[in-house]
Amino acid sequence: MADLFDSGAAPAENLHRPLADRLRPKTLAEVIGQQKVLGSEAPLTAMLAAGSLSSLIFWGPPGVGKTTIARLLADETDLHFVQISAIFSGVPELRKVFEAAKLRRRTGQGTLLFVDEIHRFNKAQQDGFLPHMEDGTILLVGATTENPSFELNAAVLSRAQVLVLERLSHEDLEQLAQRAEGELDKPLPLEPEARETLLDMADGDGRALLNLIEQVAASKVAGTLDKAALAKRLMRRAAQYDKGGDAHYNLISALHKSVRGSDPDAALYWFARMLEGGEDPRYLARRITRMAVEDIGLADPQAQAFCLQSWETYERLGSPEGELALAQAVTYLALAPKSNAGYVAYKGARKAARETGSEPPPKHILNAPTKMMKEQGFGAGYAYDHDAEDGFSGQDYFPETMARPTLYQPVERGFERDLKKRLDYFSGLRAKRKT
Repeated sequence: MADLFDSGAAPAENLHRPLADRLRPKTLAEVIGQQKVLGSEAPLTAMLAAGSLSSLIFWGPPGVGKTTIARLLADETDLHFVQISAIFSGVPELRKVFEAAKLRRRTGQGTLLFVDEIHRFNKAQQDGFLPHMEDGTILLVGATTENPSFELNAAVLSRAQVLVLERLSHEDLEQLAQRAEGELDKPLPLEPEARETLLDMADGDGRALLNLIEQVAASKVAGTLDKAALAKRLMRRAAQYDKGGDAHYNLISALHKSVRGSDPDAALYWFARMLEGGEDPRYLARRITRMAVEDIGLADPQAQAFCLQSWETYERLGSPEGELALAQAVTYLALAPKSNAGYVAYKGARKAARETGSEPPPKHILNAPTKMMKEQGFGAGYAYDHDAEDGFSGQDYFPETMARPTLYQPVERGFERDLKKRLDYFSGLRAKRKT
């Protein structure tokens, strides 16, 4: 394992360095995981082979190697490595970095500027990178945990290639644990089941795993730890969840699509994931009710009422008891007959309303409270439906200049089957009355 560490450091110094630092790879070949970026046919490998490394944006969760890969890219390309964080840096710091890079460039030395949390920079600050990227003063490598499409300026994205780094797999974490054991020169005092639990606790984050391993290694353990003993010594790492970030939108999308796909098990899983991440149950109650309106609609008119009742139950009981009512609403929606006919009809009506502008209603359905309005033909020819055969006049209620559209098309599922029969019945009568 000696090739993984800083050979210039004395053993005593190594003992006081964090394990994550001691195990930092020295070459790209030593990086664990990320084969979609670093594999033999991957983008970075092709760039390096061609000698044409471009500016990059690394998008991925914490602890997957974004900083390490950026540092190693600088080594591979003989660029001076400069690292800043958008959290702690502002315009003055950026100006100093750019000036130093210009001076360095005059001596023939290029600069790889690694910007951690680059999405934290505002639009003006991001625009400040552009001239220095274009004239070759810096090669920008940004790292972000948020979706670059939403968080980074289009001008920056057009000048950089986005590479997605993924959370480490179970196999990747096991390989990292073995490297750690080699550095520590002893196996971890864990029973097999406890070792699996340790890897699960890391939740795909290599840095988190090494921190957990340090805690285990520092423990005064007689024998080996089982799963229960390990759980007492270590706290499970909190799930990666930002109520305003990508995880929030990704998980609510997963919940919504699981409900729409009539999969109650998956829907309950994503619902629970959001609660475990600290999501506000009221937000979930609102979104669940929206699902009832959008995806179940009139196929089950009780779905919306069930969601509202579950929401009210939550408000009365509070957490955690009231969350069960919301979970039951999720299950109900997932198993309810699905129809977006009402949603589609509403969107179609809004579109037609925009396109027809200010077309007035036909005069025969307008009231005529004054003599002048009667003389103008308001209300003339109106057929009172209750007086008509079958209680249906079949008159046209759209603007006179507008062709009659078909907006609501119910499906053959749930209660909408009955509504479709009624719609077909009235459509047939309408056609008959016009002949």
